[in-house]
Amino acid sequence: MNTPLPSAARVHAGVSVRGLGVRFGAQHVIQGLDLEVAEGEFLVLLGPSGCGKSTLLHSIAGLIDVTEGSIAIGGQDMTDADPNERGIGMVFQSYALYPTMTVERNMSFGLRVAGMDRAEIDRRVQRTAALLQLDALLQRKPSQLSGGQRQRVAIGRALVREAGVCLFDEPLSNLDAKLRTELRRELKLLHQQLQSTMVYVTHDQVEAMTLATRIVVMRAGKIQQIGAPHEVYERPDNLFVAGF
Repeated sequence: MNTPLPSAARVHAGVSVRGLGVRFGAQHVIQGLDLEVAEGEFLVLLGPSGCGKSTLLHSIAGLIDVTEGSIAIGGQDMTDADPNERGIGMVFQSYALYPTMTVERNMSFGLRVAGMDRAEIDRRVQRTAALLQLDALLQRKPSQLSGGQRQRVAIGRALVREAGVCLFDEPLSNLDAKLRTELRRELKLLHQQLQSTMVYVTHDQVEAMTLATRIVVMRAGKIQQIGAPHEVYERPDNLFVAGF
């Protein structure tokens, strides 16, 4: 995980969410939410199931329609933009790998569909594979990989986009405790090397404290506290944050 990156690969962008509202039928899942994600920071959205953290992440990604408010990425209004126009990479809870494709083909699939030059695809895949210690596994298929290796491929598939923002929706929750600890450490190193903007959803307090530059604690679609890990731990703003 110590492969240095050329400066041209270090792409990052901030995210600005203003007055965001999301409604499913008559239910307001998120209402009047404001959030600023600085360029290059690792922001963790933390809270119990149903608090709106994944809905917020999916709104940033353009996977669900927002009812009100705006979302800007890299200073550009992306509120109504399609997901593939937002300059993001996303890693989901499930690996969602194509079982008949090799690791290399899985990682390059989106780039090939977009019609990218073959030489550029190879450059990105090789660089990302080296970063994630997947070099020796590029010709294997998902069935030949461990759970941790599969999740690395899923992360690599997002990183090859060289997007300004990477979004993670509880990517480690399906792994056992040992693998979660290992991949948390690798994600931390990955962020330090890439210097890209990362927004990460979890309900795991240890995960949040380990990874975050800042933590956003959420409850019932509202932000309860935003702060550095030590601030949230040592000086909780209310009883919910203290208890959670």
